[in-house]
Amino acid sequence: MVLKDQIAIVTGGARGIGREIALAFAKAGADIALFDVNEQLLQGTVAELRGLGRRAEGYVVDVTNSAQVDEAVGKALDKLGRIDILINNAGITKDGLIIRMDDAQWDRVLTINLKGTFLCTRAVAKPMMKQRRGKIVNIASIVGIIGNAGQANYSASKAGVIGLTKTTAKELAGRNITCNAIAPGFIKTEMTDALPEGAKQKLLEAIPMGSLGEPKDVAEAALFLVSEAARYVTGHVLVVDGGLAM
Repeated sequence: MVLKDQIAIVTGGARGIGREIALAFAKAGADIALFDVNEQLLQGTVAELRGLGRRAEGYVVDVTNSAQVDEAVGKALDKLGRIDILINNAGITKDGLIIRMDDAQWDRVLTINLKGTFLCTRAVAKPMMKQRRGKIVNIASIVGIIGNAGQANYSASKAGVIGLTKTTAKELAGRNITCNAIAPGFIKTEMTDALPEGAKQKLLEAIPMGSLGEPKDVAEAALFLVSEAARYVTGHVLVVDGGLAM
């Protein structure tokens, strides 16, 4: 139980990678507060976590709204007592070539993926600084490092998340708070399931390990970064991509 009785907030935690991280943390002994915009899925995942014998709370939160973020963090503190871990996972894609991408596509992705990460980090920083302890993990992407045609907004947002990670690590290290990022490659999610077979095959050919990643691969990386095994790791970007970016 490497996270025994620790308290974790997971944004975008109702499904996909966020849900997998929440379940992995609960199995490792943590109690969980989930932030998500989908109330129905949120309550389903909260029930799963409680079924594992852990305390779990779900909050409907738009991470681009600072008032909602601050209110939910306050409720989590009141209900669960403290915040040891923050996983900034909430994010979206709205793909398109640069010449066809409109302002709304650009703004929405940057606001959720980057501003949302900033707002949640800012909200937990004060209580973590007061307790002189904390772990923050931001879910970035391999395309924030290498780029990807048709994803100018997404790759820019995730590159921004990496820059934010490093600055947060430098600002908070003196209070025994670490901040790291995970850069997943192509992971089996609803997004990749929707790709045409031809596109999937091209992806597989580009990945040296010959397969898409699983959400649990990202969850295990997150579990390492918030554990005492990573006590002296901060400002790092852990790539989980099957060798794609080598």
